[in-house]
Amino acid sequence: MMIFGFISGGELFIVFAVVLLFFGSKAIPDIARMLGKGLNEFQKASEEIKNEVRRGVSDIEKDMVEVSKVDQFKKRLKNSTELNEEKASLNKDSLDNNKGADTAPDKDIN
Repeated sequence: MMIFGFISGGELFIVFAVVLLFFGSKAIPDIARMLGKGLNEFQKASEEIKNEVRRGVSDIEKDMVEVSKVDQFKKRLKNSTELNEEKASLNKDSLDNNKGADTAPDKDIN
């Protein structure tokens, strides 16, 4: 029966026996407590890292939205400028056409 990945039940029993012989029965609760505290600190640190990454991604998303808004504004401004140039060109053409009509010699209809 596999309990922890590649360690079977018999191997786990041998590991516990070696730990018991090596550290003694009184030190095992202290070791387990230290391991528990270490795991708790590791989990806290990993959560802090995850939260920091989430905040960073959120900031990047906000920046991307702002850049998108700026790009949209630039496009509208460019379109507006092109329209204004086109209007100015049309106005100039119509003024030139009107000027030509004003300067043409009058013909006698007699």
